[in-house]
Amino acid sequence: MNANAELLNFIYQNSQMGTDTLNQLIEATDDCSFRNFLQKHLEGYERFHKEARQLLNENGCDEKGLGSFDKIKTYLMVNVQTMKDGSVSNMAGMLINGSTMGIIDAVKKLHQYEKEADKKILHLMGELQKFEEKNIEELKAYL
Repeated sequence: MNANAELLNFIYQNSQMGTDTLNQLIEATDDCSFRNFLQKHLEGYERFHKEARQLLNENGCDEKGLGSFDKIKTYLMVNVQTMKDGSVSNMAGMLINGSTMGIIDAVKKLHQYEKEADKKILHLMGELQKFEEKNIEELKAYL
C-alpha cells in the first residue's frame, strides 16, 4: 500500500472509530450539555470520514474500514465501561484516552510518511491531529 493510501485509510478508520464511539455515548448519556458537546464532535469526525473517503476514491484506492472484530471489541468495551460507571466524567476520560491513542498513531504515521505522501493528505492528517488535541482540551472540562 502506498503512503497516500496508508494515511487516508488511517484517517478513515480513526474517524470511523470516533463516529461509532460517539454515537454509542450519545445514546448512553442523560446529560443534555454533554450530549450536545458529543454531537458537535461527532460532526467533526464525520467530516474527516467523508473527506478521507473522497480522497481515497480520487486516488483510485478502496476505503478499508474497521474490521468486524475491532468494531465489536470497541462496542463491548464502551458498553462495559459505561455500565460500570455511566458518569459524564468517566465517558470524558474514555474519550480522552481514545483521542490520545489517535494522536500518538497520527504522529507516528506523519513521521513515517512525511517525505512520501501528498502534501494535501499530510495536511489532512495534521488537521486530524489538531482536532484530537482540541477534543482532549475541551473534554477536560467534563472530568
